[in-house]
Amino acid sequence: MTEDILVNITPQETRVAIVQQGAVQELHIERTLSRGLVGNIYLGKVDRVLPGMQSAFVDIGLERAAFLHVADIWQPREGKDAKTPAQPIEKILFECQALMVQVIKDPIGTKGARLSTQISIAGRTLVFLPHDSHVGVSQKIGDEQSREALRARVQALLPTESGGGLIVRTIAEEASDSELANDVAYLRKTWSTIRQRASTLPAPALLYQDLSLAERVLRDFAGETTTQTQVDSRENFLKLEAFAAEYMPAVSNKLRHYSGERPIFDLFNIETEIARALSRRVDLKSGGYLIIDQTEALTTIDVNTGGYVGARNFDDTIFKTNLEAAQMIARQLRLRNLGGIIVIDFIDMENPEHRQAVLAELNRALSRDRARHTVNDFSPLGLVEMTRKRTRESLSHLLCEPCPTCMGKGEVKTARTVCYDILREIVRESRQFNPREFRIIAPLAVIDLFLEDESQHLAMLCDFVGKPISLQVESNMGPEQYDVVLM
Repeated sequence: MTEDILVNITPQETRVAIVQQGAVQELHIERTLSRGLVGNIYLGKVDRVLPGMQSAFVDIGLERAAFLHVADIWQPREGKDAKTPAQPIEKILFECQALMVQVIKDPIGTKGARLSTQISIAGRTLVFLPHDSHVGVSQKIGDEQSREALRARVQALLPTESGGGLIVRTIAEEASDSELANDVAYLRKTWSTIRQRASTLPAPALLYQDLSLAERVLRDFAGETTTQTQVDSRENFLKLEAFAAEYMPAVSNKLRHYSGERPIFDLFNIETEIARALSRRVDLKSGGYLIIDQTEALTTIDVNTGGYVGARNFDDTIFKTNLEAAQMIARQLRLRNLGGIIVIDFIDMENPEHRQAVLAELNRALSRDRARHTVNDFSPLGLVEMTRKRTRESLSHLLCEPCPTCMGKGEVKTARTVCYDILREIVRESRQFNPREFRIIAPLAVIDLFLEDESQHLAMLCDFVGKPISLQVESNMGPEQYDVVLM
């Protein structure tokens, strides 16, 4: 399936939309002030070693210390258990130790970045592993004969005295020997520069910053299926053109500078799609809809028939809605970049064949997803549980923040509940203080209730505390806010 890549660049942020058949499939946003850290290499300083957790906190110059687990520490070992830690962390690290580390997961919420000492530097077709010595091939290349042929090609290009290993990316299948050789040279030169900086700079220090979002898009996404990549900034278009000419000439002729009068994201109604991707409700063409809720632990997706009554009977209506929902769910996961545990509550289906068809449709729609994922069968409760690898913030976490009124609950107290909170507050205050008068300062909806439905209760409270109670409207207060002033 062919795709267009649209790149919108401003001084404050870069936004990339991947469009297939006129519909936005993925959105990537990188803000100048909060650029992603995954791939960055630092000279860090060990803050604390925690033997009980077999982990350490490492200062890499960020607001929060980063996290390093013993499983992510490279150690020179031999044999079948080469990936199993040979020593406990307290025998490997010590406080104030300088350590070269790479970010493998961005800070998310209150968690600091996650680190590894297994350095890897990605190129267009290859990934360089300075501490390793073998040549591996991407698991996505399934044919063993092709894998061995590709491994032999790459090994033939390596200098005999070279150290380090390589992982051959899927895209290398289509690369020429010269492209592979250029990648090897670029990666080794980059590593040499990193080592030189590490030997001269004090910790903590940034040694290497990953490519910009626009450059990563060219490296990772642009390919044979790409019709064109349009960039709306002339300055950045020239930079990308030079970058593509050096590292990926095959996509250079698909790079375009967009100079139209309309904003580039208006071409495919992308601004509207972004607004929809921030909503809980997603409408389906049939009349059904999804409700998507993100929580700290997992994401839930509920499928509803809504107003869809187009099929011959109710079972067919449910089946067709679930099929359409499966396609939309796969798209929304990519669009919103939802990761972690995802629980899908499809509409209950009695027919086992319908269940398997819906599950097959979900897997088919997810097959285009670049993020690693697993999908389980229907549970005894009729739920589909799946996981999707999370490496960066979701779209809503990137663009939104919790509502200051409800503090992320999604609900606020009713005006009547606030009235009763205020009445209880006055009783508490009357037992501790002896003012001339109590004044209630609250939003209009609360004051209106005190003047109407709750006027009798307010009068009873005046008699009970033996003090007058006056009312004052404060329009700037939120629905749950109020103040009881002692006069």
